[in-house]
Amino acid sequence: MNITVFGGAQPREGMASYEEAYMLGKLLAEHGHAVLTGGYMGTMEAVSRGACEAGGHVIGVTCIDIEEWRKSKPNQWVKEERRKQTLMERLQGLIEGCDAAIALPGGAGTLAEISLMWNLMIVESLTPRPLTLIGRGWQSTFDRFFHEFETYMPTHQRELLYFAEDVKTAVNNLES
Repeated sequence: MNITVFGGAQPREGMASYEEAYMLGKLLAEHGHAVLTGGYMGTMEAVSRGACEAGGHVIGVTCIDIEEWRKSKPNQWVKEERRKQTLMERLQGLIEGCDAAIALPGGAGTLAEISLMWNLMIVESLTPRPLTLIGRGWQSTFDRFFHEFETYMPTHQRELLYFAEDVKTAVNNLES
C-alpha cells in the first residue's frame, strides 16, 4: 500500500520524535509499503530516511509555495518527487495518493491534514481509508473535541479515525 505520513517539521535527529518517525518509516518499508510524506525536514525526513534505509520506496509530495516560504528543498531520501505548485495541491496529492494515512505529533499543519482528510471521508468525496493518529496527544485532543462538540459528530463520523499508542501498533493495525 501507499501510506501517507503526516507530522511536524520540527523534529531533528537525536530527538525522540525523530526516532519515532524514523522507526515508523522503517516498519512501513519492512511491511512492503511505500511511504508518502511532504518531502522536507523533521518528521518527513525521518520517515523518508527510515523507509529508504529499510529498502522501501519514498515519495515526496512537495510544492513550490512551501519552498519559496521556507527556502527548503526535498530531503535526500526522497526517491520519487511529486512536485505541486500550491499547498492545496500538495495536500490533495498526499490525501488522494494514499491507501491509508498515519499522523504523528505535529502542529497546525498536521491538524489541517488530519481534518481535511477526515472531512473528505465524512462527505464521501474520498473513499474511506484508515486514518490513524499516533500518541496520547491526538487521543486526548480528539476525546475533548468529541466531548465538547458531540452533537456535531455522529458516531459513524468519529469511527473514521483510529488511534494508536505507538508506531508499532499503528503499523500492525494496517495489517489487520
